[in-house]
Amino acid sequence: MEQTELGKPETPETLDELIKMLHKIFESDHINVEEVQTIMESYKSKPQEWMKFAKYDQYRYTRNLVDIGNGKFNLMILCWGEGHGSSIHDHTDSHCFMKMLQGQLKETLFEWPDQKSQGEMVQKSERILQENKVAYINDSIGLHRVENNSHTESASSLHLYCPPFQTCQTFDQRTGHTNTVKMTFWSKYGERTPFETTASQENN
Repeated sequence: MEQTELGKPETPETLDELIKMLHKIFESDHINVEEVQTIMESYKSKPQEWMKFAKYDQYRYTRNLVDIGNGKFNLMILCWGEGHGSSIHDHTDSHCFMKMLQGQLKETLFEWPDQKSQGEMVQKSERILQENKVAYINDSIGLHRVENNSHTESASSLHLYCPPFQTCQTFDQRTGHTNTVKMTFWSKYGERTPFETTASQENN
């Protein structure tokens, strides 16, 4: 890590350096969203550094724990096979940062459903997330769905959640009905977790 001119933030050259810088940032109780986003975006993805954490499943995307932070955040790599996607979901009052490591993902943003009406959820926007770019969302921004629309290429993304959460709500796009699901990890620190712990429905 080198200090750049004019007191600009250091640039992490490796994934390990990025993790150390994130630990330092999250020592504070105040989270500067732009600072975290800038630091994560400044790390240029190097597959040889993160492939040991990237575990794919034939049938669904996977959540692979990389670092539990200092108790204030966790860091994980999500691996998306061809055509894999999440359901529409919230983030349990947490900050969510998502950096593309490889491939592309489509993010679709939705309004929170009106509890009084039973109908199709309202779509706010959609965008394609490109390699090395960082997206941010929290519950005040809305709900989202993330998809790998490619039929030929997989995708990998680095996610930071602050604070970590164990459950989230998923939403039926047609009705807005919610379901609470437990968050589980396909692997931790590059090692497959016991099969029974991955049986629950997962989301990012």
